[in-house]
Amino acid sequence: MKKIVYILIFSCAGMLHAQWQENFDEALTKASTEDKPIVLVFSGSDWCAPCIRLKRHIFDSDEFQAYASEHYVMYDADFPRKKQNKLPEEKMNQNKSLAEKYNPKGYFPLVVVMDKDQNVLGTTGFVARTSPEKYIKTLNKFLK
Repeated sequence: MKKIVYILIFSCAGMLHAQWQENFDEALTKASTEDKPIVLVFSGSDWCAPCIRLKRHIFDSDEFQAYASEHYVMYDADFPRKKQNKLPEEKMNQNKSLAEKYNPKGYFPLVVVMDKDQNVLGTTGFVARTSPEKYIKTLNKFLK
């Protein structure tokens, strides 16, 4: 019985976690359907130290995950360099196209908050010594 209770608790907790969309078109559709802003993250998941720290300390935190699942549509435009982390060509091309449009200077990490119509509302990046709560407040300032 205990086992079943734990499984249910962790299953429900997992549903509250923000889901990163697999492609940007899915993110746009979801943002439009659910009337949510898109948080587009440009990252180098296997080479960019600030990107890795931002993911580990903010995006992977339970607090951010729970909040984001209810309030944002998340998309990671990742640019890994290691061969074993190579993305499928279609996704890499999509990320390059997004970078040309929203990150022409090539900043990493860059977090772009946009509305469902792809209007950029604000940008930020890695902020040292911040909490998930403060980072959420930063993102939400762009929405007002």
